[in-house]
Amino acid sequence: MNVIFIGIAAFLGAICSSLLGWCDSQEAFDVRKFAGSVIRAIIAGVIFAVGYNYMNDITPIDIGIAFLGGSGVDCLGNRIAGSIKAGLR
Repeated sequence: MNVIFIGIAAFLGAICSSLLGWCDSQEAFDVRKFAGSVIRAIIAGVIFAVGYNYMNDITPIDIGIAFLGGSGVDCLGNRIAGSIKAGLR
């Protein structure tokens, strides 16, 4: 059950990061860009859930780390996608 909380925390961290990036850009909401962030959020949730799968005790600090890690996965994925897109032009 604790693994689900870790996965949800990582997922919410990535979603929060993408929404804050959208607010900072002051652009109109683009579902296509947000769909990429949702996919990265799902990947982050699965990665952290699998990583914490073998731990017996999960503390609130672990949930905070998963939240920040999910945010990092979204930021890193966004930078990589932007670099690939710029390289194709």
